[in-house]
Amino acid sequence: MVMDFEEAIANIDRHLLCFKGLETLQVNLGNKCNQSCAHCHVQAGPEGNKLMSREVMLKIIGFLQKYKGLIVDVTGGCPELNPDFRFFIDSIYESASRLMVRTNLTVFFEPGLDWAAKWYSERGVVLIASLPSCTQENVDKQRGEGVFEKSIAALRMLNKLGYGYEQGLELNLVYNPCADFLPGPQQKLEADYKRELDEEYGIRFNKLFTITNAPIGRFRQYLQANGRLEKYQQLLGEKFNPDAAENIMCRSLISVDYEGTVYNCDFNQALGLPVTDAQGNPATIEQLENILADNLEIITAEHCFCCTAGAGSSCTGSLVK
Repeated sequence: MVMDFEEAIANIDRHLLCFKGLETLQVNLGNKCNQSCAHCHVQAGPEGNKLMSREVMLKIIGFLQKYKGLIVDVTGGCPELNPDFRFFIDSIYESASRLMVRTNLTVFFEPGLDWAAKWYSERGVVLIASLPSCTQENVDKQRGEGVFEKSIAALRMLNKLGYGYEQGLELNLVYNPCADFLPGPQQKLEADYKRELDEEYGIRFNKLFTITNAPIGRFRQYLQANGRLEKYQQLLGEKFNPDAAENIMCRSLISVDYEGTVYNCDFNQALGLPVTDAQGNPATIEQLENILADNLEIITAEHCFCCTAGAGSSCTGSLVK
């Protein structure tokens, strides 16, 4: 029997369920993507039609101009497929202390997007790129046929633009398991990735982030179809790590969806669990300043155990080094 997540945290320190201060604003530009990955928790794909409008972007831009110096983490779907993507990035990159964009790499080869890689380099955008394995078989199985080959080509392109070197532009890769098990140690996987990608393809990158698959979205459907959901949830609960719990990202991150509604994290966003105002209504970016002034509690559910299992998991990798 898996313990309730709120109870598990409260047994350590109930203050860990309270927001400690905004450091990162994560902005999801929509669920349109040129891939349909088997593990995708937002169930993005080519038919995605939930795209952030310029109107909502302007509200976020206004917030970031008032609160300069935040880390801004732009995601999707595939964020580059939002028609106002360039407008948004050009409007915020000078306000952010660190601007990160999560890219799937293959988007660089989509029609009309050949500008993206060089454009990123000119603005010094930190890129976080999905590459769940160093082998073609595993990547294509999870992300679609031909994805590995295009990803390698994109990484070579980024290296030529100065990405991935110690004194150059920052390029980080993301590993997530291809099935229902926890990632291995992040430092060891990073060393393995660097060796394999350098020796086989001459590719360089800065860091590897290991992220545990959340049992929601397509991955939940996969687990249910194979009768493994309960076992996976049990695994996450059994591997609960108090040290990881002390560093959960939702204590310093707010996630904004395509409509401007705010959440404690991207997983809560995918599940429709928004931050609420004093009347219990979903809160929006316009209300965020007032909400942050209160003692904001974090909304939790069973899926939260994916962030505290083993070495822990966040949008920038493991939580326990």
